Amino acid sequence: MPTATPLTLSPAPSQCSLEDFVSHYGDVYEHSPWVAEAAWQQGLRPEHDTPDALAELMGLMLRQATPEQQIAVIRAHPDLAGKAALAGELTHDSTSEQAGAGLDQCSPEEFARFEQLNAAYKEKFGFPFVIAVKGLNRYDILAAFEERLENGLAQERETAIQQIIRIARFRLRARADEASR
Repeated sequence: MPTATPLTLSPAPSQCSLEDFVSHYGDVYEHSPWVAEAAWQQGLRPEHDTPDALAELMGLMLRQATPEQQIAVIRAHPDLAGKAALAGELTHDSTSEQAGAGLDQCSPEEFARFEQLNAAYKEKFGFPFVIAVKGLNRYDILAAFEERLENGLAQERETAIQQIIRIARFRLRARADEASR
């Protein structure tokens, strides 16, 4: 049985200048191009031309960041089914991710519930609720919201970082998939 060729990114990260790399991959972390810059400064090798390897390196940069930098990345994410989504002010990636989870199909009652949970979550933790919505629907997300509201601050910050790294991995895989077509 032939083995599948791993997806690669285009342009190849290992072949990019800092400027080109940040231009192509700086938006993988929501409004936080410094993560891509830090990854490039670590030194990109040909193995980083795959979405999973690049996601690992970029995730490491976020994990090694100061708590303040991590909180800033978390805060750069929009509320789920929030006012920015309703106003069409999300990034292209966030818009398609939220639509893929059906958040653009919420009833007025569901939007109200998201608004209530977003407010309660931000009041408790000081940053927005972040979850990788790929493969989830709005009911899964509401359930996760309610469950995670029971967490403590340190646990929830770590959970948000894990989710942001998952989002980045999904975004990089989607880009590699598009480039392979």
